[in-house]
Amino acid sequence: MKTLTTALGAALLTASATAGFAEMTTQDIKNGFKEHAALAQLHRWYQIYERPAGGIENALDILAEDVTVTSGLGTANGHDDYAARVSQLPDTWKNAHHVKSTEITHGEDGAMTLSAQITYQNEGMLEGGAIRQAELSYNIALSPTDTVLPVMSEVTITPISEGEPDAYSDAYADNRMLSLVHYWLALIEDPSRNPDPVREILADGFSLNFSSGAITDFEGFKAWLAGPGSQVAASTHLLEYFSASGPDADGLYSLSVDFDWHGLLPDGTELVAKTRHNWTATNDVTERFARIKSVDVEVLEPFRPKDG
Repeated sequence: MKTLTTALGAALLTASATAGFAEMTTQDIKNGFKEHAALAQLHRWYQIYERPAGGIENALDILAEDVTVTSGLGTANGHDDYAARVSQLPDTWKNAHHVKSTEITHGEDGAMTLSAQITYQNEGMLEGGAIRQAELSYNIALSPTDTVLPVMSEVTITPISEGEPDAYSDAYADNRMLSLVHYWLALIEDPSRNPDPVREILADGFSLNFSSGAITDFEGFKAWLAGPGSQVAASTHLLEYFSASGPDADGLYSLSVDFDWHGLLPDGTELVAKTRHNWTATNDVTERFARIKSVDVEVLEPFRPKDG
């Protein structure tokens, strides 16, 4: 299953507006939560570069202890080597990583490989305020853990080309909110239906205004996950038309996204639906993820059998 392409500077993930629902295999749907977990980690990777005030520990949390990171700067082996490399980056630099496309392949025993195409921008490296822009290719090996989130065991970054952009475009809101969305989806799609990890990404006084009703406390969320959230044997969401912004005057971030939802009934019948989500989120850069403050859901196409 592939993610959709994002346009530089527009915070927009697009797909054909007339293509309808993607063709997905049963295994695609069953693997969906694993792929969302991998993408949550990819978008977290950029946080230490885009907002270094978050601290190195959240960056190391993404990486296996014996990780190997290879780039134009050389090779870093293990946490200490990688942390030392990151600490040498000037704190006056601005860095932005615009994820253009990704593709995930599945190996044995839960391992995955994630390839990504990135547009990287930097302000501060070049003299005279010039903006550096480079197209980069990422190849990332991911290993499973005892949580839904895998860790990166090998990262290879290959430069493709250099360009001259008109202006620098910050990507922090995109990456911070996409990591939150993908982690949320990984947790609610995980067949274990474990509600406890979701506590980490719910803000105080949250409100989840789903089509099945409003949820305003954790007990209500647990009931939803065990009830309406668990009525299918497996499910996944594909993102369309994603946009993010923030912080606003109250410190909140906002995002809007359309989801193509695919689910499987126990008898193998495939269900589909389209929904539009508008979220607000609080953000503490020292935490692993932002936290959901509110979710408002609009049903664009109701749940129904795909071939019905």
